[in-house]
Amino acid sequence: MKLSVLDQSVALSGQGEDAAIRDTLELAQHCEALGYERFWVSEHHSLPTIVGSAPEILMAAIAARTTRIRIGSAGVMLPHYAALKVSEQFRVLEALAPGRIDLGVGRAPGGDMRTAQALNPHAYGSAEHFPEQVRDLQAWTNGLRHRGIVAHPRGEHAPEVWILGSSDYGAQMAAQFGLPYAFAYFFTDGQGAEQALDLYHRLYQPSERHPKPHATVCVWALAADTEEAALHLALSRERWRVDRNRGLLGPLQSPDQIAERGFTPDELATIEPMRRKAFVGTASQVTDKLRALASDFGLEELVINTWAHDPAVRRHSYGLLARQFAA
Repeated sequence: MKLSVLDQSVALSGQGEDAAIRDTLELAQHCEALGYERFWVSEHHSLPTIVGSAPEILMAAIAARTTRIRIGSAGVMLPHYAALKVSEQFRVLEALAPGRIDLGVGRAPGGDMRTAQALNPHAYGSAEHFPEQVRDLQAWTNGLRHRGIVAHPRGEHAPEVWILGSSDYGAQMAAQFGLPYAFAYFFTDGQGAEQALDLYHRLYQPSERHPKPHATVCVWALAADTEEAALHLALSRERWRVDRNRGLLGPLQSPDQIAERGFTPDELATIEPMRRKAFVGTASQVTDKLRALASDFGLEELVINTWAHDPAVRRHSYGLLARQFAA
């Protein structure tokens, strides 16, 4: 079983947002040393919690600090941009880290619609052109002359394009173009994953680079030395999700402060179903759940996303899981 990482550069209370970017770089080096397969970074805009807004820049910095691990976007929100420009950016990244670049793309705005309009004043209806953008992206990232244009620099290697999604649409798109597919399991606590992955495999049309389908899911997980400690540390994300449902967004809060304040009965009613589905506990407990999930979906790779108020807690969690899976 291959393990990979999705990091979202989450802002932490008591620290500047810029610290989250630097922590992403440290985590990438740490996860490479642990043997993780990929390290993906996300794109979000005008959000006070998830502050990684430029994955292509962050990937270049990670490439300069690593030697083996694959580096990717999860993902570039393609409707904001011209496919040619994205292709050029990722061909430059491929030149910096040959054979190590993943170009994950999505159709969602990665923020509110006002922000999407600011990113691309002509964004209205642009998501409808996502299939054409993906087609262009495939050709240009592969170094082909397409529509009379070439994306430079050309080279021996080409970025690996992935389709990301949390609905049937992305699964069908990935299948149509013969591309790898990643389902955002943590967006929905798994709702819709089984149907999307089934569609992907049933409709898959082989491509030259990917004669067989390749799918993964991205799961939020947190491991600690004891189950009690893991449940306590997970309070930070639970508080964030409760607040998000009320339209309140901000940096991740300390679990100690959250435990002291507690949750209201209504908030607990929201949290309890999430806790029953959570991948939280000791390394053994979390690994058993992840292996069962991978077996149910027939997966050979899982992507792990972990939030914690203390960067050391995240690094420790990734270390525990890497060692448990290797045992």
